Amino acid sequence: MTTPSTTAGWEELVTSALLGTDRRGGVSAAAGRSRKDAAAALLDEAALHTVRRRAGLRPGPAAAPPGPAQPDPRPALPAAARRRLALLLSDRPGAGSGARRGNTPDLTELLPQWLAAANEHGYAAPPELLPALLDAARGRTDLRPPALGFAGPRALWLARLNPEWKFALRTTPGGSALPAPDDHEAVRQLWEEGLFAERVALLGAVRAHDAEAARILLESTWSTERAEDRLMFLDSLRTGLADADEPFLERALSDRSRNVRTTAAELLSALPASALAGRMARRAATSIALDALRTGITVEAPHECDPGMERDGVVATPPPGRGQRAWWLSQLVESAPLATWPQRLGGRSPAEIVALPVADDWQTELHAAWCRAAVRQRDAAWARALLGAPASPGAAGPGAVSLAERAKLLSTLPEGERAGWVAGFISAHGLSEAFQLLGVCAVPWSEPLGGAVVDALNIARDAGSYPWSFSGVMGLAERCLDPAAAARLESLTATPDEREDGAPGAGGYWAEAFQRLVGTLRLRAVMREELAGAV
Repeated sequence: MTTPSTTAGWEELVTSALLGTDRRGGVSAAAGRSRKDAAAALLDEAALHTVRRRAGLRPGPAAAPPGPAQPDPRPALPAAARRRLALLLSDRPGAGSGARRGNTPDLTELLPQWLAAANEHGYAAPPELLPALLDAARGRTDLRPPALGFAGPRALWLARLNPEWKFALRTTPGGSALPAPDDHEAVRQLWEEGLFAERVALLGAVRAHDAEAARILLESTWSTERAEDRLMFLDSLRTGLADADEPFLERALSDRSRNVRTTAAELLSALPASALAGRMARRAATSIALDALRTGITVEAPHECDPGMERDGVVATPPPGRGQRAWWLSQLVESAPLATWPQRLGGRSPAEIVALPVADDWQTELHAAWCRAAVRQRDAAWARALLGAPASPGAAGPGAVSLAERAKLLSTLPEGERAGWVAGFISAHGLSEAFQLLGVCAVPWSEPLGGAVVDALNIARDAGSYPWSFSGVMGLAERCLDPAAAARLESLTATPDEREDGAPGAGGYWAEAFQRLVGTLRLRAVMREELAGAV
């Protein structure tokens, strides 16, 4: 225990150190001692007193041990699947992206699929692998939803003990920072007292559980929120957006933040029955009409952006390179209900409207705005019309101005129809322009999409060169092709004879890529059997 004399001696040393050993008595007062010796003596004495002080401290009370984790009632993984998970979690990415990958499967890219399949089976995570699983999810945000769903309540217990795993508490219902959506008192308390990131996660969780309850929660503090926070909170209403949200969004059109007003207007335009959508329809209809012969479309873009348009989310100042009138027109058209146009343009179907010629070079602008409207309103009929036939000349299609917009249009179609359209596109145009389109197709790729990809790869291999743009396609095929395609690809793993007009070494690259593809597909098949308990 620290005694008064010990404490007094320590304070004396502190005073000497602050004032200087040549201005204070004590250790520096010894006759014949130099300033340097006095300073060294002071430090020696301080070291001695430090040991005395520590030796005299009473031990503090022991902290209460943490309580046990909540039980996880889900069944345990089959032994083979548990060993596979340990292997996937121990794998580390290899050299930089520019390095040659060889013919070895990339295990880090298989982990998301493994987790998704394990969650479908309803297995519990092995306790001994939870730290590695949480570390993997900490480094990859795309892994967090499936990893935390698989990890279960034990991961939350661990996350409370390790600050590096706090993300689990912020993003998982039941974590200390994110209560269950139906725990109204805890939700209200966290909403009023939590950190911004916790409140964003909370609002998203409540919105997914009860859309109306989330909107009411947001309205309760709306007027006191910062502009940048209001924008983030408002974005959560995209989930479960419905007509019941209109009154709140209509009030948000008068917000003092332009970004908030723009987002509110975008959400309202996705509700075709909203008052804003009606106002936009009337404005857009005055700019677009049939020509005198009723065989084409004429466009008269707005001449001004009035205050009413600005309140409804129209941005007055165009981005660099865009004309004002074209910019205003595009915003009106993309915000107007698509049902406006058959009524306005002679009762024609979407496909017939898209096929009409548009005067004065307005077609690209008009069709691009219709593309954005079709995606926003999730209108499959208009998406089909704007996509056109997959084998149509060129890659842009009749309505889309880029492959990225085509990918967005495809996302509005049912999965089977989407895969069939992309298969037709690949058959007509090859794989080099299809990468973005493949990314919106359901996994594993169903037929005829899988067959079209394999055929296109075979054709590219026979061409005698290895376009490095195909590396991304091959990586996508490893993750997305049905494992049953491995048997068909086996014949392509051999190194072909070098063609005289081919690129040197291309055959070796293709053989290596197909060996890796076949090996990965077979590994995915084994993983599936392991999770089913068949191995």
